[in-house]
Amino acid sequence: MTPRVLVVDDDPGLRYTLREILSGEGIEVEEAADGAEALARFEASPFPLVVTDLRMPGLDGLELTRRLAARSPPPRVVVVTAHGSERQAVEAMKAGAWDYFRKPFENDELLAVVRRALEAAHLVEENARLTGALALSGSLVFASPAMARLAELVARVGPRDVTVLIEGESGTGKERVAEALWRASRRADRPLVRFNCAALSPELAEAELFGHARGAFTGAVRARAGLFGEADGGTLLLDEIGDLAPAAQAKLLRVLQDGEVRAVGEDRARRVDVRVLAATHRDLRAQVARGAFREDLLYRLDVVKLHLPPLRERPEDIPLLARHFLALFSARFGVQCPPPGPELLARLAAHPWPGNVRELEHALESLVALSPEGELDLALVPAAGGGAPAAPPLGLKQRVEAYERGLLVDALREAGGRRAEAARALGISRVTLHDKLRKYALGPDGDGGG
Repeated sequence: MTPRVLVVDDDPGLRYTLREILSGEGIEVEEAADGAEALARFEASPFPLVVTDLRMPGLDGLELTRRLAARSPPPRVVVVTAHGSERQAVEAMKAGAWDYFRKPFENDELLAVVRRALEAAHLVEENARLTGALALSGSLVFASPAMARLAELVARVGPRDVTVLIEGESGTGKERVAEALWRASRRADRPLVRFNCAALSPELAEAELFGHARGAFTGAVRARAGLFGEADGGTLLLDEIGDLAPAAQAKLLRVLQDGEVRAVGEDRARRVDVRVLAATHRDLRAQVARGAFREDLLYRLDVVKLHLPPLRERPEDIPLLARHFLALFSARFGVQCPPPGPELLARLAAHPWPGNVRELEHALESLVALSPEGELDLALVPAAGGGAPAAPPLGLKQRVEAYERGLLVDALREAGGRRAEAARALGISRVTLHDKLRKYALGPDGDGGG
């Protein structure tokens, strides 16, 4: 990628000179005549490096440096000073400048400073990318540029104690992103508490979140601190925030504004230190327009917004996800299955996956559990032209049986095929083990050793 530099100076002649020198080194240069124009250009398209004169009318280079240093992430700023103005250069360095050079300058001196600044900016950007990918890869499997960009944002936002709104369709992995933000935060050694705002009635949701006094309502036989109390010092994930009841929305707004929680049935509030992450598959702005969600609460939640693209918009992730889920369920169910071949991957890529990653996961779980040992029955997955999977998602009974089969296979493998030893490891009798092996067709009748 071509490096980009913004040159800021009220002298057109100096801007021309700097552009010619830097362009000759393959650096893309844009210009601004003063600090205000520089901020506008930076806002439209951030630069990794800004080279600015200090003395300019209006917004001077020193104030420009201060404002750029407050950006997230900040660019490298190199200031240009007149001969004998080293004191101003020191002030600029204290304000956040990375380096400086004097006028008149030698071309080699200028290029050396610019190269060092660009290399430093590149290293910071690469570190953020790798850190983000590491944090997010602990929760999500991905290979697409869209998810790599999300990983960079997770790395930047995770350590900063701000409220984050995570948007995306159902099944895209919003809760996994919340986990990555928590792991990348300074609160990673404190709890991550989860609450599904759609799971309880409005009255119970309010008591669950903010706590309640003893006797506050029927069944409240003892006081409870609530989830904000449990998350004190840590992080609270409010999943499906768009379904939160209006009364609870008002109380949540007060917590975000004042950092205080008032339990149901109590007169006094108590302070809490909680970072809030919110997730939703709904369009909260549309809900505000309908009067179903508070606009002031949306502003409080939408400090930083992260959007998870649906799986159909990142098909590059499907092969990696397929390998991941096939290996996961093969190990869980104790069966051998081949890696995904071209036909399977073609069918997976052709399906629109309206349920996103969650739907793909369930489809591959069914595929592993219902296929013959050592095979993948492609009739159980969508055809290349799309359409729903042939097999329905596994029910609870099927999942339990598939998991039980995996435990039996693992126990026999660990025991070297000795059934008596495998039965002891599983905590069941040899007769029970024999019956289960026959049920799952895991070997001939008889003891088989031990």
